[in-house]
Amino acid sequence: MPDWQQNARGAAERASAAYLAGNDRVAAQEWQRARAELARTGRPDALAQLELLRCAAQATSLVAAPCSAFDALRADATAAQLAYADYLAGRATPQQAALLPAAQRAAATSAQAVAGIEDPLSRLVAAGAALRAGRATEATADLAISTASQQGWRRPLLAWLLLRVAQAQAAGDTVLAAALQRRIALIESGGAPAAQAPKN
Repeated sequence: MPDWQQNARGAAERASAAYLAGNDRVAAQEWQRARAELARTGRPDALAQLELLRCAAQATSLVAAPCSAFDALRADATAAQLAYADYLAGRATPQQAALLPAAQRAAATSAQAVAGIEDPLSRLVAAGAALRAGRATEATADLAISTASQQGWRRPLLAWLLLRVAQAQAAGDTVLAAALQRRIALIESGGAPAAQAPKN
């Protein structure tokens, strides 16, 4: 494997891990390092693939912003890359589903299929894509919460918990909403001891 390829892959993996952990500074540095390595090849399709990885990481955390860095490379992207970008945006066609990575194909048309995806990151990406496409259910959100929690991925866990709080409140389930809020408070505290009420 050429040095540029190995360096780019390592930087992209570190960037994704930092992003999921909520470490924006490290994530930005590593994404830029990966871009610089890929730029050495002069291949827009290679850079487009990296931007899709970044947008997939954002999809796990329900970031609604468009994948603008990839959009700037669309003219040189492959059909499979275009299909994946549209899938992340929630607008893939049935024809494009056949071009998706194997783990995502069934999930492109069925929210229930998300649960069958073995890889945790792929499962979260599929859940985020299902939400963008309007196919996600409360069960999808619960699955995403469980997946992110098991992996210790702070950013997507908070995003899905906040969504689930809104769903619980809309359904009038104040007990569930309060329980979810306690989980959010625990994450945001970083494990710091809760302040105790003063004794009389």
